[in-house]
Amino acid sequence: MSRPTGRVLTLLELLQSGGTRTVAELADRLGVQGRTVRRYVDQLTDLDVPVESVRGRYGGYRLAPGYRLPPLMLSDDEALAVLLGLIAGRRAGLTTTERTANETASAKIRRVLPRHIARRLDTLLEALAFTDQAGEPDHPDAGLLLTIADAVRHRRPVSIRYTDREGRRSERTLHAYGIVAHAGRWYVTGTDAEVGEDRTFRLDRIADARTLPGSFDAPVGPGPAQRVLSGLAAAEYQHEVTLRIHGTAEQIRAHLPAGTASLEEYEPAAGEDRDAERWLRVELRAQRLDWLPGVLASLDRPFVIERPDELRGLVVALADRISSYARRAP
Repeated sequence: MSRPTGRVLTLLELLQSGGTRTVAELADRLGVQGRTVRRYVDQLTDLDVPVESVRGRYGGYRLAPGYRLPPLMLSDDEALAVLLGLIAGRRAGLTTTERTANETASAKIRRVLPRHIARRLDTLLEALAFTDQAGEPDHPDAGLLLTIADAVRHRRPVSIRYTDREGRRSERTLHAYGIVAHAGRWYVTGTDAEVGEDRTFRLDRIADARTLPGSFDAPVGPGPAQRVLSGLAAAEYQHEVTLRIHGTAEQIRAHLPAGTASLEEYEPAAGEDRDAERWLRVELRAQRLDWLPGVLASLDRPFVIERPDELRGLVVALADRISSYARRAP
């Protein structure tokens, strides 16, 4: 490849990265003078690449919005980073497509990788492991995701058709604050305009979304992620559990994260343990209780079960089983 041609392709790559690039910046990156940059731009234009000229103090050149370039030029390290992102995103549930589309995208990139880069990738994948995910991750519709994201950015109300976990369908007007990916699922949080209260909705349960006229003010207080975690911790479930655990917030959060349980300082009553200021009250809601005894055992901290009595029975049963196993002769 001749040197001028290589510089033209480098110019295309710089413009492809987005934003407006000044002539001085482009000249510096290409190692040429300003008039040469303009000549390279003319060559791209002759190839039907829509390069726009931006006038003014901060003007320069940029690609026309929405233009899709036929060639995607990636360096070896960039291609490797994209592939790892696809693999990790699919494993964590942070994709908007089913497995097939993700794998075909990966295959297209792998086909053009140099052999030594492909070998490096295979070596990494052989050494790479992921912890288990809780359940199958969601794959929200890309169009729906972009519609809600646009409503979030421009603070416009959005109408959604939603099906809750009981199968009840409803149509709601939402003032969406943000989109949050958590534990393999996608959520949108905002104010339900009809009731005037914060709500969190799973994107995979939204059948349709369309933006509405009007606008709303940006909220104050916690960000979208904290709102989702608080909403999950306060959601209605079959069992309401209240515990007192003797330990620090960090020790408890390692086993009961913010999306699962809420913590608050425990106010000791008269005559209680004088070290009671180190106890924290833990409240959570759960559809099932069978997973909690193992979590409490793994905490290895003193605890008191305030409710429900059913949990107390499950913990005692687990302790009896472990004790019986420990007493068995080899």
